[in-house]
Amino acid sequence: MPKRTAGPLGSLSGGLKNRSRETADGGADHTKYPPEMGEFEDNYEDEYEEDEEFLEAGDEDDEEGGAQIGGESGGGDSMDMDQQVYIPSRRVLGKDEILEPDPTAYHMLHSMNVNWPCLSFDVLQDGLGDERRGYPHMVYLVAGTQAARAKDNEVTVMKLSGLQRMQQSKEEDEEDDDASDTEDDPILESRSLQCPTTTNRIRASPHAHHAASMAETGDVYIWDLSPHYNSLESPGTAIPASANKPTATLKMHRHVEGYAIDWSSNPRDVMGRIATGDNSGKIFISSRKEGGTWATDSSPLKGHTGSIEELQWSPNERHVFASASSDGTVKIYDARAQTKKHQLSVDVSSSDVNVASWCRAVPHLLATGADDGVWGIWDLRNFPNALKGEQVSATASFTFHRQPITSVEFHPTEDSIVSVASADSTITLWDLSVELDDEESKDTGGMEDIPPQLLFVHYHKDVKEVHWQKQAPGVVIGTGGEGFKYFVLPYVSLLGAIVRWLIGYLSSASVFKTISI
Repeated sequence: MPKRTAGPLGSLSGGLKNRSRETADGGADHTKYPPEMGEFEDNYEDEYEEDEEFLEAGDEDDEEGGAQIGGESGGGDSMDMDQQVYIPSRRVLGKDEILEPDPTAYHMLHSMNVNWPCLSFDVLQDGLGDERRGYPHMVYLVAGTQAARAKDNEVTVMKLSGLQRMQQSKEEDEEDDDASDTEDDPILESRSLQCPTTTNRIRASPHAHHAASMAETGDVYIWDLSPHYNSLESPGTAIPASANKPTATLKMHRHVEGYAIDWSSNPRDVMGRIATGDNSGKIFISSRKEGGTWATDSSPLKGHTGSIEELQWSPNERHVFASASSDGTVKIYDARAQTKKHQLSVDVSSSDVNVASWCRAVPHLLATGADDGVWGIWDLRNFPNALKGEQVSATASFTFHRQPITSVEFHPTEDSIVSVASADSTITLWDLSVELDDEESKDTGGMEDIPPQLLFVHYHKDVKEVHWQKQAPGVVIGTGGEGFKYFVLPYVSLLGAIVRWLIGYLSSASVFKTISI
């Protein structure tokens, strides 16, 4: 897997395998345009304060030189508005074009820049409760960096608070002008742990504030994030110097680089149990013992002829997990098997299978994303048919993306909602329960290749991973070469009574405005 070099503030060059492609660049204009121009528009690169402690919300104007909301800026009148639908994967922006999001398409939209690209992250569980719907939101994250020099790498624990809802009306804007700017700005606080090398993948434990990371050196690092989380939750709490390094380093992969890692969520594995896979096709199971030491099975599980790209533990069977590989297959393993071989294997793609997600709400569903841009949903109850020599097909398959799928994840509580990230610099949200009737199918608005299940297209340059905030299910978080994006959509935050803006309005399905300067 070729690696790419990285520069400060998220600048990138070269390509990490299945993770980097040339894409259209976004602009930085904050002008709000008339609602007739569409409700589904993507966001672009925001401008940030130099002080990393405070982040400007994506729906506010720059104090100096920025365009003003409501079209009061004189520069807005000189722009030629092209109301044709723009789909990033279909056409590259011209040199004189930028993307302009419509804030009315979001309930929340914020951006955060970072010193070095964080190509992998996870959401930490907090003590603020589940099913959170109110604003402002607060999020705890853990992320690993890809710095230009190995010694500059870090594992960072972040607390983002004050993530406010978008202002949707002129009256709200006027009310905000009377309030303190500082009170409305999102606040970023962080704590860093020294990491000796680039983090390929990092995952947080579902049981405690621990994380495990796959390094480009082939080592697996175990991190105790409890002191850092407590320091963010209770300012002034001291962090011992010994806590800023891994609590364990696992070397069973013998310097073979890898990307696949996952924690078992089974309650009987509360001490900690992980599966890790490398580029040689080997999978190891490691468990934490009393006293904090880690033990790894002496023999790896085998069966793949390519690199292990993704591992996912079953949400309801303790010893069962799925693996996705560059050999185009998904295999199901039982960690107790003496043979160390898979029990089931299905060909899911003619290209590399990059990512997978096991549905928590409906445990027989598995989502996969491949290097050819195709992602699909598989019914695991059909996998045994492969033992009879029968072909197993996806329950649903989508070819909307034209470049590799870099991330896929089921919604934490809704089995029909899926988030997908692609190397075409987009995050797409899907509702698999949507079916158009005959009358609705006739009105395609000239966009016959847009599936009715597609809810939303969000532009995020060089996006690598996307996750839901499980305790605030409407919050979607993505990371890429230019930092993090946080957003909430009206129909995702109102699951159970989804507002289907897309139906009958397919001409806005992708709904970016291209603006000629």
